[in-house]
Amino acid sequence: MTSQRSDAAARRASLLDAADAVFTAHGITAPLELIIEHAGVGRATLYRNFPDRAALIQALLLRTVDRIEQHTAELGERDDALFELLDAMAARIVHSPALADYWRAVDPDEPAIAAARKRILAAMTPALQRAVAAGLCRADLQPADISLYASMLGAALRGRNAAQRRQLAARALQLLMPGLRGPGHGHG
Repeated sequence: MTSQRSDAAARRASLLDAADAVFTAHGITAPLELIIEHAGVGRATLYRNFPDRAALIQALLLRTVDRIEQHTAELGERDDALFELLDAMAARIVHSPALADYWRAVDPDEPAIAAARKRILAAMTPALQRAVAAGLCRADLQPADISLYASMLGAALRGRNAAQRRQLAARALQLLMPGLRGPGHGHG
């Protein structure tokens, strides 16, 4: 039974990886058949795991939130964890632009989106608080500023390919970090 469960989990993860790759290459409205082909599974497997496109997109969102929570846990009590998390956020925008753009465009009050944002803020707030307490960030930063920074990093979506998005994300981080750090911290 455990082997069947692990096989099912592996197929589900494969479908999510395939969906992420297909959506990155072809946009969020790409035919689901491309995901099936990319994952190397049958149509029934896709629909058994994700009854429709919305369920697939929501699963990708939840996987992203899980990864953010895992990353924050891995960083532990580091005072500079906030900066690592913002770098990772920029990388996600670069590598999953269609999903990042979708999540930016969807109604923020939609229950799944609101719940995801709440989890992300809950995961990142301690890192923000540690950075402020250690004097690494300006003292007036609030947890809501994390969403603002994420939106600003979203400007990288203007890039036409991964290299352009990476360049825009890096420039956005260069411009945003001095504001995050506040006066007297230089341009690190």
